Amino acid sequence: MKQKVILIFLTIIFISCKKDSDELTDRKDMDYKQKMRELVIGISQYAKSKNPDFNIVPQNGIELVTDNGDESGTAHKEYLNAIDGNGQEDLFYGYDDDDQKSPAASTNYLKSFLNISKKAGKTILVTDYCSTTSKVTDSYSQNANMGYISFAANQRELNVIPKFPKPIQNENSSVVTKFAQVKNFLYLINPSGFAQKSDFINAVVKTNYDLLIMDLYFTDGSMFTAEEINQLKSKANGGKRLIISYMSIGEAEDYRYYWNSSWKNNPPSWLDKENPSWEGNFKVKYWDPNWQQIIYGNDSSYLKKIVDAKFDGVYLDIIDAFEYYEK
Repeated sequence: MKQKVILIFLTIIFISCKKDSDELTDRKDMDYKQKMRELVIGISQYAKSKNPDFNIVPQNGIELVTDNGDESGTAHKEYLNAIDGNGQEDLFYGYDDDDQKSPAASTNYLKSFLNISKKAGKTILVTDYCSTTSKVTDSYSQNANMGYISFAANQRELNVIPKFPKPIQNENSSVVTKFAQVKNFLYLINPSGFAQKSDFINAVVKTNYDLLIMDLYFTDGSMFTAEEINQLKSKANGGKRLIISYMSIGEAEDYRYYWNSSWKNNPPSWLDKENPSWEGNFKVKYWDPNWQQIIYGNDSSYLKKIVDAKFDGVYLDIIDAFEYYEK
């Protein structure tokens, strides 16, 4: 009897080790960049089937615009056809530290990819993190010289509307209905500084930004409604703006509606390690169908909620999750 128990135990260990070995082999052979491209393309196809004018803007992970992820690579047409622009953080300021100039080598590396996207007709949105007046001015100037639309964020938390510059960069009273018409934008995804939704809405409506990047949810966990999103589309000077929603697709966040408290002790197979830099954010195997079903493709998905709230697009974050798995 004892030998039989030992045999069963060893069999279980063998099966478990083989499963782990097979998974490691599969992941070793996986093209992580292509898996992220496929996810973005799937998101785009689904969203645009609901609203052909819906805008898809991945942030960071700019290497995906070429077929091999290299500066000298050929433009990846299928991926570029699926997106309407690219977001990039820390291009001129903030790469190593906030309010510090980014290393020239990093800036030039990123620009080489951004220009491939720009050449393909895509709008480039740059978020630099700087607060010193001279550096904010320089950030806007350098981005303008490159033909990029930029926002100088004075807080990494993206929780305030900057008071400088005033008026805002390229302020205008246009009715903006297309992504290519955007001349400036406000990145305000953390509404923690506003006591109520109405305070947030009123503060934004007093500005003249052409584009607002915000979160689908307010701090109390309630979603912004289609009516509230429509209110936010009005600029103070009588113009209209676009509103797009932030959505992380490379990490799961434990404060989101989809989070299950049981995952802490019994995580699903697609849930990976917590990001040491961002508490409550967990790496995900973004190619896993179970994670993707949370993100898009069905009526209960995150993306469908954004579409139903009448946002004009989605700002996809943690696109560069492929770097974590490549390492």
